[in-house]
Amino acid sequence: MRKYLVPLILFLTTVLTTLFAGALQQGINVLKEPFRIWEGYPFSVSIMTILLGHEMGHFFASKAHKTKATLPYFIPAPSIIGTFGAFIKMKSPIFTRKALVDIGAIGPLVGFILSFIACIIGLKISKVVSLTQGEEFFMLGDSILFSLLVKFILGNVPPQHDVLLSPVAFAGWIGFFVTSMNLIPVGQLDGGHIAYALLGRWHYYISRAFIFIIALLGIFYWYGWLVWVALLLFLGLDHPPILVWEYKLSFKRKIIGVISFLIFIITFVPAPFKF
Repeated sequence: MRKYLVPLILFLTTVLTTLFAGALQQGINVLKEPFRIWEGYPFSVSIMTILLGHEMGHFFASKAHKTKATLPYFIPAPSIIGTFGAFIKMKSPIFTRKALVDIGAIGPLVGFILSFIACIIGLKISKVVSLTQGEEFFMLGDSILFSLLVKFILGNVPPQHDVLLSPVAFAGWIGFFVTSMNLIPVGQLDGGHIAYALLGRWHYYISRAFIFIIALLGIFYWYGWLVWVALLLFLGLDHPPILVWEYKLSFKRKIIGVISFLIFIITFVPAPFKF
């Protein structure tokens, strides 16, 4: 029973913290008007759907390949998005390269699709606003894909203007950001699983090259990348060997791997947050 109770409690708590974050994004003082917390549901439903879809993609892919995995553990947090994400824990080894690609890729692919839908819906109800001279604004960086979606849905943004994202669009942006971070081909991140399955021993060099690149981004663009580098170094840059190394990986799995890295490129943001 405990294996269901803990994930359920964490899930419900994260629903509450994301509702709180969503309400704050709309200018509601939840401490003074606690019953208005429900008004944060557009953001909460969007971000929870994206995160849940990502983790359940991993979960069902694990089940399909006879790999034991826990249900998703959500991490509630007092932050602007109300959560530090979610994860599942593998309780048995991944046996084949095919399983490694499927388990590594399905989660980000599902999360990407849900984020894409959220961005389209959310941008349609977002507004282009004027930036007042002399005021300081908290701004989000744009990935290649998000920039194209803004241009396609909202048109060219005039000088001294920017897009005020709706809560749904903001959830979609976060979904893209989380997807790209997970697809970095380092260690045992989702991207690391895929890189190891496709490229074998080259994963060793790719993992270290990307750590160096991320560290440079942390120095010149966003200090948060340095925290990510420290975490990845702590978790380890290498990938454990798998039990069965098939001589050939199917063309289908290679295509899935290539698509995953293309998604990484078009959703990656060198400077995610800035003033």
